[in-house]
Amino acid sequence: MSTQYDLILRNGILYDGKGGPPVEGDVAIVGQKIAAVGHLGQASARQEIDVKGLAVTPGFINVMSWANISLIVDGKSQSDIRQGVTLEILGEGTSEGPMTGKMKQERIERQGDIKYDIPWNTLGEYFDYMEKRGIATNIGSYLGAATLRINAIGYNDRPATPAEMEHMRRLARQTMEEGALGISSALIYPPGSYADTAELIELAKVVAEYGGIYISHIRNEGNSVLSALDELITIAREAKIGAEIYHLKATGRKNWSKMEEVIARVNAARAEGLQITADMYTYPASATGLGATMPDWIQDGGFAAWIQRLKDPETRTRLYREMTTETDEWESSLMGAGGAQGVLLRSFKSERLKPLIGKTLAEVSAMRGTEPAYTIMDLIVEDNFNVGGVYFTMTEDNLVKQLKQPWVCIGSDSESQAPEGVFLKSGVHPRAYGTFSRFLAKYVRDEKVLSLEEAVRRITSFPAEVRKIKERGQLKAGFFADIAVFDPAKVQDHATFAAPHQYSTGMVHVFVNGTQVLKNGEHTGALPGMAVRGPGYRK
Repeated sequence: MSTQYDLILRNGILYDGKGGPPVEGDVAIVGQKIAAVGHLGQASARQEIDVKGLAVTPGFINVMSWANISLIVDGKSQSDIRQGVTLEILGEGTSEGPMTGKMKQERIERQGDIKYDIPWNTLGEYFDYMEKRGIATNIGSYLGAATLRINAIGYNDRPATPAEMEHMRRLARQTMEEGALGISSALIYPPGSYADTAELIELAKVVAEYGGIYISHIRNEGNSVLSALDELITIAREAKIGAEIYHLKATGRKNWSKMEEVIARVNAARAEGLQITADMYTYPASATGLGATMPDWIQDGGFAAWIQRLKDPETRTRLYREMTTETDEWESSLMGAGGAQGVLLRSFKSERLKPLIGKTLAEVSAMRGTEPAYTIMDLIVEDNFNVGGVYFTMTEDNLVKQLKQPWVCIGSDSESQAPEGVFLKSGVHPRAYGTFSRFLAKYVRDEKVLSLEEAVRRITSFPAEVRKIKERGQLKAGFFADIAVFDPAKVQDHATFAAPHQYSTGMVHVFVNGTQVLKNGEHTGALPGMAVRGPGYRK
């Protein structure tokens, strides 16, 4: 008697996610799970889809997503789904919980184009809220180390007291038990940058007890990238925890040659037995607020204190001097971009300033007749917002070197968007629409930096295993049916820095938890996503 399934994908070219060679075969789904993989012969199903000639892979894991807010506005996650992403992992440095009432009010007051309520207090409540709203992709999250710091200390640049450290440890335990995948830090952004190495080690030790990882935007990606990498390795060693480098890079032309040594030090740490990994996006430009062009002291005390300092003539003089002087003490995104011509203005809160979107800082400085450093100060004050910018700081040669490392996976470092509605009010880095497609098209198919089976491993089973995510990341019976079906010859990114709001193409079908979300390249409107909780989760 033949077995009946809910769905069979017939005659596909199957990539198992573990890096094994592709084989022709079928995939059967029952409910949310994969029921069988192989040649299923006479087996029948309520629905069959012929995918002959198409690659069938596990759904992709975006290990560095900023879709935590964009999914509230549009749960369809169009720009990621159309690239085959089925799991978005949130929480670089900050997370959606735990939050106090004061933190929630501050967040609401500083919202930009996207307006939203915050009815949750903890990360676990955020997960529940998003599942109830409905989302196309699955979501997971790290616990933000800066979020702990704001809970306990606020925005002040000082060490934590013993009582504050214990408060942060307690919140860390609570959030790991709610399902966080680990703890994240972003050490160029205040107030997270105010934490010293010892504080981060103590918090990482708590997270290690629950099987979580430590992941970090390291303290410097430019002149002092090597010492910043050493700090991450020290935290991993002392806390006995796996550690990942967020968006691996060496910024600034004078630092590009340091990537060889970065790779050598990671390999040495791995040979020592430390579980050091990295992620990256597939572009030579980064994106962050203009605050990244300034030293940390300017934001001591929080946003309001920052704005007041930017209005003070004496402070502005000091700040200008520091912003325009080479230093190893802190990382300047302005210096890393080679000056104002290398900075593209991306987002403003004020309608009056939105016409500047898409112009370089050099162009706006010329329009205003002000030095670039003073232009940055003025724009932040006028917009009452940490104005978004794109920074051309990297080299393609290093991207290729990084992609060749077996311990590197992929993350967009961006929201999941759509070329409609509120998303069109701001510019965006093309990585929001093209990171994974560009990986498969440019670096795998066209330049052959790595094989397709290895590329699939990097964005499926490898990131799942590093984060101890169970039953995802492989085409395997018993695993969740998160599946991408695409034409390797046609997959292509189209988003550019000049015109970023353009979907990728070549993805044919996408399934999330057994439900079809993309059908013949078009979104079905289905919202079957769920929260993927970490190894410390306690119901």
